[in-house]
Amino acid sequence: MYRRAQIFLVSSALIFGLIAVVTAQIVDKRMLDPEGFLGPSWLRLPLLVGAALLVDLVPRTLWKSKFKWKDMGPIFKDRVRTHWTRERLTLVALGIVCFYLVYVCYRNLKSFLPFVVPETYEFDHELHLIDKAVLFGADPAIVLHDLLGTGWAAWFLSYIYMWFLPLVPFAVAGWLVWSRNLAYGYWFVSSQCIAWILGTVSYYCLPTVGPGLQYPYLYADLPETPASTLMESLVFTRQHVLFDVDANVVQSVGGFASLHCGITLLVALMIQATVKNKIARWAGWINFGITVVATVYFGWHYLADDIAGCMIALVAYYFGGLAAGQKFQRKGVRRLVAESDEIADRESKVAHELT
Repeated sequence: MYRRAQIFLVSSALIFGLIAVVTAQIVDKRMLDPEGFLGPSWLRLPLLVGAALLVDLVPRTLWKSKFKWKDMGPIFKDRVRTHWTRERLTLVALGIVCFYLVYVCYRNLKSFLPFVVPETYEFDHELHLIDKAVLFGADPAIVLHDLLGTGWAAWFLSYIYMWFLPLVPFAVAGWLVWSRNLAYGYWFVSSQCIAWILGTVSYYCLPTVGPGLQYPYLYADLPETPASTLMESLVFTRQHVLFDVDANVVQSVGGFASLHCGITLLVALMIQATVKNKIARWAGWINFGITVVATVYFGWHYLADDIAGCMIALVAYYFGGLAAGQKFQRKGVRRLVAESDEIADRESKVAHELT
């Protein structure tokens, strides 16, 4: 039933991985694991899958049993029988492994960018001119600084911007583990893989370092926030990678397109399509809107970067849905989502009766 999505995930991870390995050989660099704090991948990936199981089973068991030992066993077993079916386990394991491989390749290919594309081919000047032309000579960052100020707004935008870092793994785990309809899980993780792959392509098509690095004097009035500290760290890491051939880290500087905008928009779209809770929907769209403002405010991106990131999100949303078996019609996906929910409910009831 989900064969097409499974084939897509595996093939995209393998092809993207092959491209990353070939590129590493061309630039004479090693493939590095950017998230190696939990050990090697062969150990970390099973740990991630096991963590997904425990996060779902343990809190639910404790809550429903009210910490009564005799009730924990039946509640635990019932959840395993009704929710953790073979299809669910396949989705979680395949989704986590394929997404993680795509993400690792993304980080490495982004790190290789300065060695593939010389600095003379960067387009920061052109995109900065476009920004000023759109605002009739004014700089977008200066306009936002004047409008919002550089006090509490800087701290607020900083924390929203930094929220992106845990948002991605939380969102992936959420759709894989808790989506009532397995198709939604495949839809989400497929669209995520597409977005990160297209983001990598965009870095190579139009390389930039971003206004914050190219024109730092525009942001001199901003206070020291977690966002500015992160930017300083990225600049230091970039220099370390460029001038130390034995550097055991990856650099993450790349402006066009903005995956902060792309991924947050993609999450908002997925919430709108697959989650019925209105508060969650509003939260998704508000998070996206504030993130867009933050990317320009701190100098992470030009306006064109944000627009391109949004386009990536729309493409990933659509083709990820096709890979997962969604059919987009003129009336949108709302009717389809309702029908899919009804099917999921029937499947859940049948599975529960059989057990």
